[in-house]
Amino acid sequence: MAAIELLNQPDFRRRLDQCIHCGLCLPACPTYAVNQLETDSPRGRIALMRAAAEGRIELEGAFEEHVELCLGCRACETACPSGVQYGLLLETARAALAQVKQRSNRKRVAEFLQQIGLRNLLPYRRRLRLLARGVWLYQCLGLPRLARWILPRLPSALTTMEGMIPPIDLNFLDLSQPAPALAPRRGKVAFFVGCVQDAFLAGVNRATVRVLQHNGYEVHFPRAQTCCNAAALHSGDVEFARMLARRNIDAFAEGDFEAILTNAGGCGAALKGYEHLLADEPAYMSKARAFVSKVKDINEFLADHLHHPPTGYVQARVVYVDSCHLRHGQKVVGPPRALLRAIPGVELVELQQPDMCCGSAGIYNLLQPEMANQVLDAKMADVRAANANIIATANTGCYLQMVYGVKRAGLNATVTHVVELLERAYHP
Repeated sequence: MAAIELLNQPDFRRRLDQCIHCGLCLPACPTYAVNQLETDSPRGRIALMRAAAEGRIELEGAFEEHVELCLGCRACETACPSGVQYGLLLETARAALAQVKQRSNRKRVAEFLQQIGLRNLLPYRRRLRLLARGVWLYQCLGLPRLARWILPRLPSALTTMEGMIPPIDLNFLDLSQPAPALAPRRGKVAFFVGCVQDAFLAGVNRATVRVLQHNGYEVHFPRAQTCCNAAALHSGDVEFARMLARRNIDAFAEGDFEAILTNAGGCGAALKGYEHLLADEPAYMSKARAFVSKVKDINEFLADHLHHPPTGYVQARVVYVDSCHLRHGQKVVGPPRALLRAIPGVELVELQQPDMCCGSAGIYNLLQPEMANQVLDAKMADVRAANANIIATANTGCYLQMVYGVKRAGLNATVTHVVELLERAYHP
């Protein structure tokens, strides 16, 4: 479908017309907070989309500049009184831009990252684990010290990428067989292990499985599962995103699972979007609906199924940093906080602006490092004011961005996932 045809689909035009131009989205928008430009607000971007759809402006130029600068955090959806589905509008706009870029061959670096990273790396678990081993060796040899001297002289995206790397844990989750329940058996669940999460945050996945086991669940790992497709959608590669969705639906189809669980807010939002993404494919419409009905974020699931609450004491002052796609996309706000409060000894403190993005947004912090760093600096100022010694997250990108943010801000704090703190309380 031609780029301009994507912007003239009836559903797209209908969603555009839902916007009543009230401006309540402006205070919620991170890029508007930085630039104070109408064109860098959700309302302004919707006006640009409408102008492009009507042929009044080209897709390249102002449209491309301001649409690409959007983080896609969807905070505007939470603020909008009219229920504008801005996330779906943005996906379509970026899909149209992707077609234009392919013809003009612009932004070659971004396209190279998309081709190599999104198509040839993220969907392949073995390749990612091999990359993690290489990064582990890099850390063991003390090369980060050399990198900190060299990187300021190179593009800022490389500084961001190096700063995001957590200490690598090579004790990857064993996916060869189900993990048995460690308490009276309550049911059988499937675990979506993710791609970056599996390779670079192996401890988070192990903690997720152990907490489920302690609460009586047998955990299965469908071997054919692959990347969720969030990164492909963010880059406008809709056809590849659909292919990944079909593969995951087929992978989880076998097995009468009570739930399909993910511990990454961005992955969960993508997985829950499969029904919309495949709505025009008769062979997958009903399959996608059945799949989505079982997808749950780990916090969402455990808040209702914490059959054996932890009893170990964890003395910590904890600030929880919301994942935008968990808070605004999936509307999961209370469960992570409830789980943290269930840990004996944890003092949970709130940010002044918990609904504001940290600047990660998939690979946004690599493609738009200057804006991402300004958004991150505002977030870290809020984190600093909380005076916590542990920063808890519930999403892969947020976790890595907080690792970078702690280094950048010089904070004395540890970054962890909610389930890692939970698991610690089961083994004090």
